[in-house]
Amino acid sequence: MINQITVIGSGVMGRGIAYVAAVGGYQITLADINEAALDNAQKEIDAIFSKGVERNKITQEERGAALARLHYTSDLVEAVKGAELIIEAVPEKKEIKKTVFETMDSYAIKDCIFATNTSTMSPTEIGSYTTRPEKVIAMHFFNPVHKMPLIEIIRGLETSEETVEAIEEVARKMGKETVVVNEFPGFVTSRISALVGNEAFYMLQEGVGSPEEIDKAIKLGLNYPMGPFELGDLVGLDTRLNNLQYLHETLGEKYRPCPLLVKYVKAGRLGRKTGRGVYDYSTSSVQG
Repeated sequence: MINQITVIGSGVMGRGIAYVAAVGGYQITLADINEAALDNAQKEIDAIFSKGVERNKITQEERGAALARLHYTSDLVEAVKGAELIIEAVPEKKEIKKTVFETMDSYAIKDCIFATNTSTMSPTEIGSYTTRPEKVIAMHFFNPVHKMPLIEIIRGLETSEETVEAIEEVARKMGKETVVVNEFPGFVTSRISALVGNEAFYMLQEGVGSPEEIDKAIKLGLNYPMGPFELGDLVGLDTRLNNLQYLHETLGEKYRPCPLLVKYVKAGRLGRKTGRGVYDYSTSSVQG
């Protein structure tokens, strides 16, 4: 049974994963070599807990117990050593993930399971960076982690059934629903989301409608909780572009990134994290 989880990467996804794991009863170490990012993550996690208490999602006692289970460190080697499950949540760049998984493999205990929080990348390839591919799997969390109910679990070529079952149990304790799928570029959700988001940019480029009108049409006409531009700004237009480029390389022409999306990223208009994406977040009139 897994009790000790280390999350590597304290960005938006990593901090969200650490939060739901702590609430689920796990001992959590959130690790990041960037001290400033780690401090920011701790403040954000504290804010999520405070909001949870205000909205009666958790009690003060549950908050206190979960916070006591959360630890923060910039020492990746020490963070890896005691873990029974390590969830990697670093940027979607092959060279970064390779370095992280090689470090994990060098210092983790023999029976430790490795999970990658990726929306598109191959758990089979990531498993090849280690000496334990049977213990490598993908756990695709969704943003914001503490609100979204699904974890998409993706088997690699050599992922064992025992690893799948262990990750399903972890997800249940985190309060999540799961789907288990076989590896293929983009899995299920990212393929659909990338197509919808990219097509929305083509419509904007063609002058079909304003961002507000396109988002409203998708939300009310197709019952999506967020419009494609709102979602793109939330996850980051650079992240959306990276995913599309990978899917274009692996699955073909229908995933070619819209030139307007490329232009936004080149301009530094990446979404909420930079204050401006499709929408301008420096004003009070922003949607969402």
